[in-house]
Amino acid sequence: MPLPKAIHRTQAWYRRLTVPQFTVVTGLLVITTGTFLLASPMCSESTVGLWEALFTATSAVTVTGLTVIDVGRDLTPFGQGVLAFMILVGGLGLMAITTFLQGFVVRGASLRRRLDRGQTLDQFGVGGIGSTFRSIALTATVLILMGALVLYTFGFSDLPAGGSRAWASLFHSISAYNNAGFGLWSDSLEGYRTNRVVNAVIMLLIVLGGLGWRVTNDLWSNRQRLKRRNLSLHTRLVLRTSALLILIGMLGLMLTESLSKGHVLTTMGWQERVMSTLFGSVSARTAGFTTVPLSIQSISDSGLLLLMTLMFIGASPGGTGGGIKTTTVAALMATTRSTLRGHDDVVIRHRQIPDKVVLRAVSITVASLLFVLMMALLLALISDPTADDPLSFLELMFTCISAFATVGLDLGVTEQLGHLGQLILVVGMFVGRLGILLLLSAIWESFERDQIQRQNRVGYPREDLYV
Repeated sequence: MPLPKAIHRTQAWYRRLTVPQFTVVTGLLVITTGTFLLASPMCSESTVGLWEALFTATSAVTVTGLTVIDVGRDLTPFGQGVLAFMILVGGLGLMAITTFLQGFVVRGASLRRRLDRGQTLDQFGVGGIGSTFRSIALTATVLILMGALVLYTFGFSDLPAGGSRAWASLFHSISAYNNAGFGLWSDSLEGYRTNRVVNAVIMLLIVLGGLGWRVTNDLWSNRQRLKRRNLSLHTRLVLRTSALLILIGMLGLMLTESLSKGHVLTTMGWQERVMSTLFGSVSARTAGFTTVPLSIQSISDSGLLLLMTLMFIGASPGGTGGGIKTTTVAALMATTRSTLRGHDDVVIRHRQIPDKVVLRAVSITVASLLFVLMMALLLALISDPTADDPLSFLELMFTCISAFATVGLDLGVTEQLGHLGQLILVVGMFVGRLGILLLLSAIWESFERDQIQRQNRVGYPREDLYV
């Protein structure tokens, strides 16, 4: 029969896919399904067409938060629920979900192939992927529900009690934990700038989601004997780097905006200024929520440059955020320190880091930077310099980093771009969420598969290169 044959051929095709290719295909399928759902009358108003639905679905699955629609106004309650589900799918880890599903598809794969696939996803390790995924889902569920409960009881107390407040609490808790940045109000969380409960809960969820399951699991496993020596190097490095970046971001924003007179933070009292800069520093690490107006007029150029740096670094491996990751930056800093000291080995906290980790960190940083620069170049080429209010290169670069690092902070550029410019952002969000090395692997792996054996048997003479 045609249907069983089609299923068999599809299954056989999936079995030949590598993990990167499987992840890309599944991501595209989820985005396509979400696009048609959001464009349907049961999910959105007539103002939301296929293009707006595609952009929003991509932004949700990649947990970015950039949008060309008003979520609270243009989407129906059911559409907002679909959007929240797509955020969960993307935030809990597209790679985790696809690998878990892949276990049902590749049952006939050889043991060696299963081991190769398992090693590709270093967040899980070989074996135990299903149990790890269940643990990730359970942790996320508990934290999201706890956050929603606190927001409902103490945070969004200005909203009428009942379904609307409960949904607002749950939606923002989902969006915060998954570092998505979607909100039900057009001004994000500006109305709750001075609300300490909302600020604290949203920031805590952003940080916990961005740390990654490996870190939270390590902390929970050692909760009864929580000492630094009991934690893994990865956990210690992520916690230290994350705390340092948050502090640098907060103090940096206070300095840049205090020195630049006439911007929004200079009109606040000190307590409100500290809370706003702390929230901005945390949110810039791939969350995308705002409590102050964000534009080229309200934030200084130096403040925007600092935010761009924080966005580009992003969250931690295995977390719900994007960016090049905190551990990548830590590895680069350690490599620089070792080079300046004339050491041959890279050492962090009395532990030698393998050369392949250093090479991966360099590759991720260089490839990501080149990709963002290419995005900004394309946007600059298609932008109209004769417009009444032409976009500056700083605005374009900020938007490209925000899309690639899946942050969602917007200077008002996204809606001004045409479909071609927004398509560039769509591609940037997708590549940034999957990881540029994984995407390149998906493209090149098939071509290289036939040459791997021959290349492994070839040795080349060494020669120094002066740099």
